[in-house]
Amino acid sequence: MKPALGIAAALALLNSSATMAQQVPDLDYNPPIADPAYAPSEGPRIGIDEGHHNFHTAEGRYSAFARLLRRDGYVVESHPGKIRTSTLDRIDILVIANPIHGRNDKNWVLPTPSAYTKDEIEAIHAWVDSGGALFLIADHMPFPGGAGKLANAFGIQFSNGFAYPSEKQRGKADRFQLGSGLKRNALTRGRNASEAVSEVATFTGSAFKVPEEAIPILMFGPGSYSLEPEKAWDFKESTKRVSIEGWCQGAYLKVGAGRLVVFGEAAMFTAQRAGAAGRPMGMSRPEAAQNHQLLLNTVHWLSGLIDP
Repeated sequence: MKPALGIAAALALLNSSATMAQQVPDLDYNPPIADPAYAPSEGPRIGIDEGHHNFHTAEGRYSAFARLLRRDGYVVESHPGKIRTSTLDRIDILVIANPIHGRNDKNWVLPTPSAYTKDEIEAIHAWVDSGGALFLIADHMPFPGGAGKLANAFGIQFSNGFAYPSEKQRGKADRFQLGSGLKRNALTRGRNASEAVSEVATFTGSAFKVPEEAIPILMFGPGSYSLEPEKAWDFKESTKRVSIEGWCQGAYLKVGAGRLVVFGEAAMFTAQRAGAAGRPMGMSRPEAAQNHQLLLNTVHWLSGLIDP
């Protein structure tokens, strides 16, 4: 246990510095879209939740996410305030990325209560069950705490920690390849052979258990573990450690007439620059060259363009 924790502690120093450093959208990141799904602004309406102290927003850290989907023809807008049936009825896809309770805003220490009220969770579940599409993303602690009760409503159980594959290398992204963590399914195949995904990269997120009917996208292998500190990035020898072998960092499932996709890492679907040197983060990293295609495939499935 000690050697692995030592690696995690070293990663903590590296990643906490990156987390605290200035992060700005990478406005130069515009990967090619060979076959846009819709004509400009004629696609389904996507609402990105911005009413729950979300770390990622349409005009902030998720601007690359929003720009990519707009280029694919989707109408992308912010979804401020509380989530109600009346507001959900105005959109086709709800994106929730890294929500947290108000007590954890700039205070990433336990406890990490739900960012959503009971009424909001019931409204979201009913909307999905009746045909809505939810894209839920919860990064490392404290974000699984903020999203946990909402995920539980769909049979998803997050580890409120930091997920590490057994082969994690200091300063490197976590790479999932076909045959090694990345699963072949509708989302990795895409609409045709040109949209197939064979490798993606993630950047220290969380892990979650899925119900039997869910289809894994990213799965942790033997020896993978999650560290669950009381304070984000503050790892000690006494820090709780949970085996996550067989757990997911990406999965999807049908819920009644609707669709749900869950990922345990947020940076993999955006592009940012960090620090004085403007170090690339997320989709703009060389090892993440296919991440944008997985994002497009994911939203195409949520839109019903790809069969389940």
